[in-house]
Formats: sequence, structure tokens, C-alpha cells
Amino acid sequence: MDVTLIAVATVWGAVAGVLVPRAAYRLSVEPEDDWRADCPAGHPIGGPLRGWVGAARCTSCAAGVPAVVGAPRAQPDTGGRPPVTYRPSVLVPVVTALVCLAVAASTGPRPELAVWLLFTPAGVLLALVDRNVHRLPDQLTLPLAAASAALLGLAELLPHEAGSWPAALLGGLVLGAVYFLLFLINPDGMGFGDVKLALALGVVLGWYGWVVLFMGAFAGFLLGSLYGLTLMLLRRAGRKTAIPFGPFMICGALLGVLLGALGTS
Repeated sequence: MDVTLIAVATVWGAVAGVLVPRAAYRLSVEPEDDWRADCPAGHPIGGPLRGWVGAARCTSCAAGVPAVVGAPRAQPDTGGRPPVTYRPSVLVPVVTALVCLAVAASTGPRPELAVWLLFTPAGVLLALVDRNVHRLPDQLTLPLAAASAALLGLAELLPHEAGSWPAALLGGLVLGAVYFLLFLINPDGMGFGDVKLALALGVVLGWYGWVVLFMGAFAGFLLGSLYGLTLMLLRRAGRKTAIPFGPFMICGALLGVLLGALGTS
């Protein structure tokens, strides 16, 4: 086990995780709305890359600058979902760091590790946005699918790789097709954003083969089903209550990647 590699991966996850809440706040909007450009008090969000990079902290609010006249103090009704907050989070960097630690420990110094580490913050970001507004933006899912195919193609050209690029591409098509079929059967229970996310996750899982693809996909369905069943048992949801499925898809894919990486070590 390369302790240095694991340490570097953990630090990367912690640093990247600090930047995730700001992007999640800005992206957590309804489909017809523009990305958030202001804090809840109405102060403009500034910083590098048009305000997309940085910690979720409003310096104007911290300095006691009065709220902008007409700016909403509270989030609008979101159908019972918790309001989207704009503040630093301890949990998000910790979770991101722990996931990076786990993938580094299971994958080791193989070229696909760089892909997993790059995708981990994106996965956490997608999970947060879907939890907040039950939406997986195309601006994240589609580039993630294209990047996963391209970067794993480069990884296969490097020595010591432990996967198959053709299987990864086919895995993306297969899992995307399965989710598309589920969407056609029950569009109220499966969003089209889930279909687009399945393309990327299928590529990632397919890298390690069909068994890993099946296990990762099944784990996502199992986790989502257990969550929904728990909500119904607690009488916090009914059979037709919509739940964000993206976080469970991502968690299932993570489990598949960890098992696949360990199986090839």
C-alpha cells in the first residue's frame, strides 16, 4: 500500500470538497431558472471563473453589509425539500476526502486512479444538487460521460492499467439503455437526468467488466429502494413520492469501482 499516494489523494479530496458547496448552491435551481449569482441576502457571488470557484462563504454578509433590497431572505417553497443553503460545510470535504482515500487504497498506483480522483468531487456535487432540487443538470452529466470515455481511453494507453476501454464504452451504452427503458416505462419514477448520468456511470463500471457493472448498478437500485422503503415505514413518504435517485446511483457505482479495483489488485 502506497501511503504517500493515499495521503495525496486524501488531501486532494479535502481541498476539492471545500469547493463543492458553492457550486452545488449555484446549480441547485429549478429547470426554468438561471444559475444562482447571488447569496440569499442578494450580494453578488464573485471569485475566479465568474464566481464558480471558491468556498461557500459570502464576505459581504460576514462584514455586515445590509441585504440587497428585494432579495429573498428565505428559499421559495420546494415541495417539502430542505432549503438550499450558502455556507461552508465540514461534512462535504470530509466525505470527499474519505472517498478519495478509499479509491486510492483500492486502486493503487494505476492510471485509472487519476480518473476516479477527478470524478469524485463531480460525483459529490451531482449528489448534492440532486438532493437539493431533484435535478441532474446536463451541464454536469453530459460532460462527465464524455470525459469518462476519453480519459479512460488515455488510461488504457498507459502501463499497469487494469481495465478495458471497449468494455467501458459498451458498459456506458448498456447502462444508459437500461435506464432509458425504465424512463420510458415510468417517466414519473425515473428522470431523464438519471439516464444521462447512467451513461457516465456505465463507462466507469464497465471499465472493470460486466460483473462489476451489474454489481454497481444493482447496488444503486438496492440503496435507493431501501431509502424509499425506510421513508414509507417512517410515514415520511408514500408510494408515489419522488426521491432523488442520483445519489444512490453514484454510491452504487462507487461500491462497484472499489470492488472492481480490489479484484484486479
